Amino acid sequence: MQPLEAGEPATIGPYRLLGRLGAGGMGRVYLGRSTGGRTVAVKVVHPHFALDQEFRERFRREVEAARRVGGAWTAPVLDADAEASVPWVATGYVAGPSLSEAVGERGTLRSLPDHSVRVLGAGLGEALAAVHALGLVHRDVKPSNVLLALDGPRLIDFGIARATDGTASLTSTGVSIGSPGYMAPEQILGKGVTGASDVFSLGAVLAYAATGTAPFSGDSSAALLYQVVHTEPEVALPGGDLREVILDCLAKEPSARPAPGEVARRLAPGGAAELVAAGWLPGPLVEQVSRNAVRLLDLEPTPPQASGPVAFSEPGVFGPPDPSYASVPLSAAPAERQPAPADTTPADAPPPGRVSVSVTAASTQGDNGRGRKVSCTLALAVASAVAAVSLGTVFVFSMLPDNKDKDSGAGSDHTSRPPAASQSSDPGSNSSASPGQLDEIPERYVGTWEGKAQILQGLPAGTVTVTVKQVEPGQELGSATMTDELGLSTCTDILILKSVTDKELIATGKAKNKADSRCTQNDHTVRLTPVGDDLQFTSDNPEGGNAQGRLSKNG
Repeated sequence: MQPLEAGEPATIGPYRLLGRLGAGGMGRVYLGRSTGGRTVAVKVVHPHFALDQEFRERFRREVEAARRVGGAWTAPVLDADAEASVPWVATGYVAGPSLSEAVGERGTLRSLPDHSVRVLGAGLGEALAAVHALGLVHRDVKPSNVLLALDGPRLIDFGIARATDGTASLTSTGVSIGSPGYMAPEQILGKGVTGASDVFSLGAVLAYAATGTAPFSGDSSAALLYQVVHTEPEVALPGGDLREVILDCLAKEPSARPAPGEVARRLAPGGAAELVAAGWLPGPLVEQVSRNAVRLLDLEPTPPQASGPVAFSEPGVFGPPDPSYASVPLSAAPAERQPAPADTTPADAPPPGRVSVSVTAASTQGDNGRGRKVSCTLALAVASAVAAVSLGTVFVFSMLPDNKDKDSGAGSDHTSRPPAASQSSDPGSNSSASPGQLDEIPERYVGTWEGKAQILQGLPAGTVTVTVKQVEPGQELGSATMTDELGLSTCTDILILKSVTDKELIATGKAKNKADSRCTQNDHTVRLTPVGDDLQFTSDNPEGGNAQGRLSKNG
C-alpha cells in the first residue's frame, strides 16, 4: 500500500482513506475505514469514465449484480454510488495477498502445496456455483482476482459479471472481456459466455497455483490467445486426481467441463470450510498475512487537509461501487510514484475533497446527449480481433472507434472545441517563440529525458521519453515517445525545433507512424521547461489529453 498523495481525496463517501492499494486502467483502489471502524476497499473510477453516460449505465447494472453475490468465499459489496460526480464502490477488505502476489517468480512461494490448491479449488468452485445460481457469470477469474486469507480464499472483482440471459447486457457486439491466458476459447472467439467459461478460467487459476506457471504461454497477447484456442495446456503436475480435475476444467469444449459444484466436491468431498478449519495456508503465507494484519491495525486516516483537488471542471464531491467495471480488485498492482509536476494550481482551485471536471478537453455532448469518449495520447483502439489493448483487468477486441465521426456521440471526439490556450493556431509556426530566442540549443536541454506522464490534468498515462539533440530551428530535434502504463502500446512523435530560450524550448510534434490508429495523428506543440535539474514536458494537444510530466535526465 502507498500513502495518499497531494492530489488524492482524504474521504470518499462516509469512508476515511488510509492509503492507496493500487491503480489500473479503470480507476484507483483505496484502503478506507468506516465511521464504525470497519476496514473496506474503495475503488473510484477514472474521471473520464464518469463523463460517459453509457459507462454509468453499465456501472449501475454491474453494481447491482455484484450486490447479489454475497455468499461464502467472496468479498461482499457494502456500499456504492453510481450517481456521484465520480462513481465509486466499497467492498469488504480481505486481509491477504492475491494469488498472483503469493506464488510465481515474484511471489513468496513458487507454488502452493497440493492441500492448499485443493482448498483453493473447492472454495472457488463453491463461490462460482453460488454466482451461477443467481444467473450471473463472473467472466474474469484469474490469479489477481483471488485473495488468500487465513479463513479461506476469496473471489473478488465481479465488475464485469453479467446476467447469463444477456437481457440487460450493454456489451457491444464483437467485444470480448477478460484476461488473456485465463479466458475460455469461446470467450476469445466471441461465441458466448456461460458458466462453463468461468470453469475454464478456474482450471487455469488452479494450474497456476499448483505450478507457479500459467497453463498457456505466449510472448504477446495475440500469441497467448491463439495458444488458448488452438493448443493443449501445459500442466507440470504428476498424475493424480488434482491434475485430472484441472485438465477437465481446461477442456476446449464447454460441454466437456465439470460444473463448479462438481469441481468443489471432487477436491473437497466434505466441503471447503472443513479443510480451511484445519489450516490451509503454508507457513510463509500465514506469517505474511499476520504481519500485514498487525500493520493494518496501526494505520491512521489521513487528515483531510492532506488531500488536494482531484483533477476534474464542474464542482462535485466524492460520494457512495466499481472494480474493473463494478467490483474491486483489492490486490491491484501498486501504482508507481510519479515525480511531482510543476505547480500549476490556479488561484481559484476547489477546496480539498472536491472535484472539478474539465469537460471542454475531455468530453463533448453528441446529438443524442451521450458523452463522447475521451481521446487519449494512446488512443485505445485495435485493428482486429486478435490485437488486444489492456484496460486494467479488461480486454477489448475490435471495439473502440477510430478518430472519424462515425456515430452521433459515443465514439469520437472530433467536434468543434476551442484550442488549448497555450497552443498556437499553427503548430508549425514560430509565432509562440519567446523573447531572447537563441540560435543554439543550450546543453541544459540536450540528452535523453524520462518520467511519468499524466493526461486530463491528473490521469496516469504511462511513461514519456524525450530525446533532444543539437539542431537549428526547423530541423528534427529528436522524439517524444509515450508508453502506456502496462507497456502494451507505444506512440512516437518526431520533434521539429521551433524556438529555444534559456527558459523554454518549443517544438512541433508530428506523428511518426501515420498508420497507427492507436495514436493521435495531428501536429501539436511540445514545450520543455527547465525545473531544477529536470525538464517539465507539456504537449498542447487536446486530442491526446494535453499530456504533461516532469522528466529526469537518464542519458
